[in-house]
Amino acid sequence: MKSNVLFKASPLHGQRVDACATESSSHGLLQVNVVSIINNFPIQNATVRITSADRPDNTVEELTTDSSGQTEQVSLEAPPVEYSLSPGDNRPYSEYNLEITAPGFKPQTISGTEILPGSTSIQPAALEPEDDPVPLDQSIVIPDHTLYGNYPPKIAEAEVKPVRESGEIVLSRVVVPQTIVVHDGPPTDSSAQNYYVPYRDYIKNVASSEIYATWPQATITANVLAIMSFTLNRVYTEWYRSQGYDFTITSSTAYDHKWIYGRNIYESISLVVDEIFDNYLSRPDVKQPILTQYCDGRQVSCPNWMTQWGSCSLGERGYSPIEILRHFYGSSIYINTAEQISGIPASWPGENLTIGSSGQKVRQLQEQLDAIATIYSAIPRVAPDGFYGPNTAAAVQAFQSVFGLPQTGVTDFSTWYKISHIYVGVTRIAELS
Repeated sequence: MKSNVLFKASPLHGQRVDACATESSSHGLLQVNVVSIINNFPIQNATVRITSADRPDNTVEELTTDSSGQTEQVSLEAPPVEYSLSPGDNRPYSEYNLEITAPGFKPQTISGTEILPGSTSIQPAALEPEDDPVPLDQSIVIPDHTLYGNYPPKIAEAEVKPVRESGEIVLSRVVVPQTIVVHDGPPTDSSAQNYYVPYRDYIKNVASSEIYATWPQATITANVLAIMSFTLNRVYTEWYRSQGYDFTITSSTAYDHKWIYGRNIYESISLVVDEIFDNYLSRPDVKQPILTQYCDGRQVSCPNWMTQWGSCSLGERGYSPIEILRHFYGSSIYINTAEQISGIPASWPGENLTIGSSGQKVRQLQEQLDAIATIYSAIPRVAPDGFYGPNTAAAVQAFQSVFGLPQTGVTDFSTWYKISHIYVGVTRIAELS
């Protein structure tokens, strides 16, 4: 199975994901991705002005987006990496403000983009067309990271929800949803807005809000698994909908996870999520994903739950992801795979597609890549002939470059589903128009 590979014994388990994360590092990388809020298509020639939050009048960098709506990666000052590896009072990240303008679009400002040392930060920006009659707030303020700021502690719940005979549990199997509906506030705040967020984007946002990208790869993986299992429990049990609400989960740390509209994510966290997004945590004879609760372990203590700082320490000591999870949740916890992934035209073929591969799965891949290439011109067009030749490999490699995946030219699990995800977005917009 694909999901088992990640958890084999490996020397990487004690290392940080980003290769540039060293003890002496005092800079991080930032890339800004600019799209239209109407159709999520990339915006070329947008201008991004970067200033330090501490010195807002001084321009640090001014960048321009390419045909994929992306700026180059720019190096920005950040605090010493030691600040993010153990609890302390020093803020472990630097904050930057962005002013984004593009012809035909309303300008946008983003305050508080977080730059961690030795890590690559990806800041999304969705611009509103100038002629859009419905005005949107084009100012985004990113609050403190949960490990640095003050947020309400999680209200304890049972890790397994009762399944009533009345049939309130709608789903008969664990399904990775296409979209998470996030209520941006406590459940009872009827004035809070609901946001429709793709599942993987939601997990990446939460993980980037709750842990640091400088942590060991095993620690990041363990925390991502806990976040996904908790989220899929909310999906499987329809926890809020069964109480009469119209959303999947909240952004309140007292009830769920911290999700922040418009915040930056980290490349290292994104790569982990793309690799294991169909996984969750189980216990024997329990069908539903476990509601894996956790706390920081510094400001809040939580016996029998995972502590985030404790997971960092175990990762530094060489623990694997499953060893970290079992340390906190007990030896009966194990990693399971969802039975279905929603909104995907075709499932992964079960093995990597590379030069020499052929068949219907290759043709499906080529058709999806070619549709994406009509929007992302940096990706070469592909003739769907069912044969994975050098041209297909080059298109895959270009896709991987645009969307932040390892540039191998090989279609592995994460590449296949990333292509499917982008393809669904592109074709849905085309159908609507």
